Amino acid sequence: MAKQGQQFQNYTKEFKEKVINEKITSKHSYSYLSTKYNVPAGTIITWIYQYRQNNGEIIHKKRGRQKNDVIDYKERYEILKKFQDYVKEVERKKK
Repeated sequence: MAKQGQQFQNYTKEFKEKVINEKITSKHSYSYLSTKYNVPAGTIITWIYQYRQNNGEIIHKKRGRQKNDVIDYKERYEILKKFQDYVKEVERKKK
């Protein structure tokens, strides 16, 4: 589990592709590639596993919570007002 404030190394898709292709074509060991590229062996194992699971496609996903680029507060406010009016009307009908 990650510790608070821990920074993770980000690798480009091209770098991952280079390491994966070298592992597949040259059959070097994970430890050799780990020392050569200064990447943990477990990370390379994960990349190879994902590569094989995705039928030879390298997936480069951003991690973490996705940010909403545009937040329209006025639209949200109008929706909330309509909902509150609806709830008030339903409560009146119950009485």
